[in-house]
Amino acid sequence: MNYRMVFYIIGYILRIEGGAMLLPALTGWIYLEEEGIAYVIAAGICLFAGTLLTIKKPKNTSIFAKEGFVITSLSWIALSIFGALPMLMCGDITNYASAFFEVVSGFTTTGASIITDYTNISHATNLWRCLTHWLGGMGLLVFMLAIIPMSGGQTMHIMKAESPGPVVGKLVPRMRQTAGILYKIYFALTVVELALLVISGVPFFDSVCYTFATAGTGGFSISNAGFSEYSVASKVIITVFMILFGVNFNTYYFILKKKFKEAFTTEEVIWYFVIYFISVGAITANIYNAGLFDSVPMALHHASFNAASVMTTTGFAISDFNLWPDFSKFILLLLMFIGACAGSTGGGMKVPRIILLVKNVKKGLMQVIHPRSVKVVRLNGEKVDHETMRMVNVYFMSFILVYVVSLLLISFEGMGITTEFTAIAATINNIGPGFDAVGPTGNYSSFGSFSKIVLSFDMLAGRLEMFPMLILLVPSTWKK
Repeated sequence: MNYRMVFYIIGYILRIEGGAMLLPALTGWIYLEEEGIAYVIAAGICLFAGTLLTIKKPKNTSIFAKEGFVITSLSWIALSIFGALPMLMCGDITNYASAFFEVVSGFTTTGASIITDYTNISHATNLWRCLTHWLGGMGLLVFMLAIIPMSGGQTMHIMKAESPGPVVGKLVPRMRQTAGILYKIYFALTVVELALLVISGVPFFDSVCYTFATAGTGGFSISNAGFSEYSVASKVIITVFMILFGVNFNTYYFILKKKFKEAFTTEEVIWYFVIYFISVGAITANIYNAGLFDSVPMALHHASFNAASVMTTTGFAISDFNLWPDFSKFILLLLMFIGACAGSTGGGMKVPRIILLVKNVKKGLMQVIHPRSVKVVRLNGEKVDHETMRMVNVYFMSFILVYVVSLLLISFEGMGITTEFTAIAATINNIGPGFDAVGPTGNYSSFGSFSKIVLSFDMLAGRLEMFPMLILLVPSTWKK
């Protein structure tokens, strides 16, 4: 283990976080809020700690797979530990476990909140909460790779550990260029959405916060009414951009390069939209026939928004789907687990993993029927190698193991099986709202400190695809 390189990169991440905290500090100054001072102090702490860790570059800069996973997991933990400080210091959140939960939820783009009344939350803290979504959406380590030159050609290990999905590849030969391209696309989509929301009549500050929350597919709200208080046009814009940010960003790169065949014929993207539109159609018919909405267009509006929110794991809600029929709720539960595309800012198990798992089951059944036949799993017409399939299966088993253990640990709260089951589903898949007490009109404030730590671990494990967090628990990881 190259410990010096691990802490060196964590130092850079803390410096980036410290710089980011100056934005909510500026917001506090604009709105004449004393809370902004807390963000200045916290920024100073991050910059000081980061400078100490990066004051001397290690002689050995090698980063291999093990270091890549450890760097990623420890960086996100450090981000959360320091990111909770300003909310605690300014008094917007008075308990450290709650502040830690809130900022982990922000960086992992989960959107699960412990805040019960937003009228007492400062503009500075609301901006910081939503900014953590934007920073965590594409990943701060990816951002670091885009702006800081790193030698040795080992940055792919960091990219693999932080980027969501079963396969991570380079768009261009150099990893730094790939990271830069991803962030340029991310920034461009963010600016377009912000402009459209402002034009639709959403106040500028609200537009900034909700754009950050949409881009990172996070879903933090900044008011008690949530996004339901805005116009239908604004909600349509949010719906469209939730879907767009759930698409693999490689697709946008191919579009920019006019490689339209590669952009629109991938199985992942096709199935992503097929699953979404079938779900919307089924939910629309179900909630309209149940008499919950007076017209098909209104039922379609609510179904498309909430389905997009759940599938992309954004977590916004414009209606309480706790009150929907069981059929619609079950579809939403399935969408929680399926999630968005790999290489997007969305969470969940990811569409390509679901495709590969289904194809692997089909392969197994065919081999039972035809033992001598040789079956090959293909994705986008290309053979999927054995190692990729093995890692997909290992991920699936790790997911189930973490899910079951977490459910067992929080069951001592006695919140009810539906609340507890969907709380784990909503946090490990980085969605935010679940059902019952943690539904669209509820929150996570009723959980105790221990459960909040467990759920925070789940959010980090879900965002980092399990392995970076689980590898911290393996003793051999820490051997030199």
